[in-house]
Amino acid sequence: MKIILLGAPGAGKGTQAEKISKKFGIPTISTGFIIRNAIANETEVGKVAKGYIDKGQLVPDEVVTNILMERISNEDCKDGFILDGYPRTIAQGESLDDNNIKIDYVIDLVVPDEVILGRLTGRRECSKCGRTYHIVDNKPSVEGICDACGGELICRKDDNPETIKNRLEVYHSQTEPLEKFYTDKGLLCKVIGQDSVDGTYAEVLKVLEA
Repeated sequence: MKIILLGAPGAGKGTQAEKISKKFGIPTISTGFIIRNAIANETEVGKVAKGYIDKGQLVPDEVVTNILMERISNEDCKDGFILDGYPRTIAQGESLDDNNIKIDYVIDLVVPDEVILGRLTGRRECSKCGRTYHIVDNKPSVEGICDACGGELICRKDDNPETIKNRLEVYHSQTEPLEKFYTDKGLLCKVIGQDSVDGTYAEVLKVLEA
């Protein structure tokens, strides 16, 4: 099963991907996390990506695509995977076709911008494994510590209000066109974000188990 999760930054893709991954036994591939690791390790691609991410802009397609193709060639992806944060543009969507990657489901998580703003300013991310939490809606068992690996929870530099607003503008202009791209392929399924994580997950399962 190969799944794409669409939705604006802060729509809850990471949390939903984690739940889907656990149920179906397929890995989540977050290009954002892979790139942030490259930034933390100060690799060449990380240095290039940092300038874009700090401004809330998109990393160039060719850089992201190369990282992704390398990742999905790993053995743990042989039965499928979940893409969280890719594709972000029509060109990236076309690159999946060019590389003969057949997608089974494209789930679009629909959440209003004003709700997303509140979510992201309260988001915390594990500095080691990338698992995400929220200071109100999804607290860890121990404040500041990741339940999964014990890593330190941090506030991402791009989770400030001005950068978030810019990221939303970029999403609406560059990523939303993917809705029509995948609708035309007969793959898009819209899921309205619910008040709770479990509520949204229930709606996602209706799509995957239909």
